[in-house]
Amino acid sequence: MNTSPGSRDAERQALDQALALANDQPAVPAPHGAGASPGASTGTPGGTTWPEARRIARRAGAPLARTTLPLSEALGHALAEPLAALTDLPSFDTSAMDGWAVAGPGPWRLAGQLLAGQRPGEPLPDGHAVGIATGAALPPGATAVLRSEHGVTDNAGRTLHATRGAPEPGQDVRPRGQECRAGDELLTTGALVTPAALGLAAAAGYDVLAVTTRPRVDILVLGDELLDQGLPRGGRVRDALGPLLPAWLRALGAEVTAPRRLVDDADVLHEAVTGSTADLIITTGGTAGGPVDFVHPVLDRVGAKLLVDGVAVRPGHPMLLAELPTGGHLVGLPGNPLAAVSGVLTLAAPLLRTLGGRPAPVPYAARLTAAVPGHPTDTRLVPVIFDEDSRVVPLHFNGPAMLRGIAAADGMAVIPPGGAAEGAETAVLDAAWGGGG
Repeated sequence: MNTSPGSRDAERQALDQALALANDQPAVPAPHGAGASPGASTGTPGGTTWPEARRIARRAGAPLARTTLPLSEALGHALAEPLAALTDLPSFDTSAMDGWAVAGPGPWRLAGQLLAGQRPGEPLPDGHAVGIATGAALPPGATAVLRSEHGVTDNAGRTLHATRGAPEPGQDVRPRGQECRAGDELLTTGALVTPAALGLAAAAGYDVLAVTTRPRVDILVLGDELLDQGLPRGGRVRDALGPLLPAWLRALGAEVTAPRRLVDDADVLHEAVTGSTADLIITTGGTAGGPVDFVHPVLDRVGAKLLVDGVAVRPGHPMLLAELPTGGHLVGLPGNPLAAVSGVLTLAAPLLRTLGGRPAPVPYAARLTAAVPGHPTDTRLVPVIFDEDSRVVPLHFNGPAMLRGIAAADGMAVIPPGGAAEGAETAVLDAAWGGGG
């Protein structure tokens, strides 16, 4: 199908808008006549728009206190200050190959051997060579390394000859400072301490790292209808969120206590909320207006400030975010499993990243393999997988109570109000189930 330049410009503008909104950035103004852009529904009776809810959550808190941890305990934290090299890397000229360190043109007179970890010793005179192992420090005066497969010895092993010509100066040498110089910034503030980051920090001379404290999270699972084990029965269902949330929140950088199951009782919920010392309380269920939905009354009772009360997103519109008088926060997730996943992506994940000092991940764009119907006014989050052409395939089983789709998904596509056509580009959010988010 041919597309006019104006339509292509509008589509490009719409994608830019979706990516900006998905990354909690200011929206790009739409060109005159371009219409509504993805994820940017104007105020609706359904609550705060989805991009605005994410921005509010992102800005609701501030990074927690910094602490200093040994390398063995810093994994998964965010750096509280830039990681600057404490030394040149390498800190001396080293051999990149097994062979001989040579000085000047050959042939060379052989004089001993150097292994990794040994001091290089006396300067190497011109016309001399010393056997050397990969990673060993070059002796002063060495001009290059001759690989073991490119040299032969004679005269009872006392003379070395090159079989492919003399090596060029600096050949197969890792010069001092090749990777960095002392004082160079290796990682920025907020960078996640991954296994590779730990290795880099150790190589650069660190024993401890300044990191941001992990946010502490209490999970309160609400609902008399929930079962801890066995098959659903007698009108009751298994609790899916108790097993789902803790590992996911830990992957987002939180310290999570074991989920607490609470009966549907306002006083019980009030006691749990006021007794918590966590940085963030997450509740599941009880955020709508049903006869046993007590989250709103309890928040009113404790004097909490509602920052987000309902979001124009499907699934998950009855989610909420509140600031507690103690300075902590509460995120109320809907009780339906996929709706709760939407709530984590919309409110909990942006807030946790701020508290833990982590930057927001950059969403990516991909083309849809099929049209996705939209809500008239709300953003939709739809589980998708990538095909072999890096397009995204919308998955079935995307209803609020379903986990079958998201369990197989590579991410969640951001579908604007009104839907998205086959071939349209859309922003995709990574669920970040494991690792750094």
